Amino acid sequence: MVSNGGIQSGGPGERSAWDALVGLADADGSTVHPHHARLLAGGPGQRNLSDAVHALCAVHGEHPGLIADVLARAIQLEASDWLVRAASGFADERTYLAQLTAAVGPLPSTPGQAETESALVGERHALETLARSERRGCATGAVAALLIDWRSIRLVLDVAAERFGVAIPSLTLPSETHTAAIIASLGASPGPQRAILFGAQQLFAQHRGLWSLLEARSSARGDL
Repeated sequence: MVSNGGIQSGGPGERSAWDALVGLADADGSTVHPHHARLLAGGPGQRNLSDAVHALCAVHGEHPGLIADVLARAIQLEASDWLVRAASGFADERTYLAQLTAAVGPLPSTPGQAETESALVGERHALETLARSERRGCATGAVAALLIDWRSIRLVLDVAAERFGVAIPSLTLPSETHTAAIIASLGASPGPQRAILFGAQQLFAQHRGLWSLLEARSSARGDL
């Protein structure tokens, strides 16, 4: 994870918005969830991987998605170039998700499927709400958190690709250095920084909920 301690949001000793966001990712991002680690560990987890791919596609595979929604609303015009690159890169990720979903086969039969579908609809609605926030910095914070956390999620997708024989494409999202500079600039004053971190917290919370849902489904199938 890139950390730009030299980019400050205030006086000496204060953390930039990016450094604060990285701290949130380290504490609450996908990599700290046990089911994420379980999927990366491999072993006899084909149904777990298939379930994860289907769920991630359900939440993040639809067009236009969170990033394109934020770009279209243009609440922070100074972020436009970064958002354009992020939206283009995430379009490539949606294509990858679609290829993986086709390769992993049908959704694994799991008790409580209706409740799962309701939870996934709730996840999508929460992301739409974040994307449409009028609070300056909230939506861009959610985008930055998605870009950070997607690199962890991509590890799981790549494990699934190797398992099911799908070619792994290059990641075309903006570099963390680019995102770090943008977020530090956008969050250079206290109000926008608080909004950025709030949006990031909400995005990480949605992903934690998704991993917990997948973990519960794995347990219900007897696959843990």
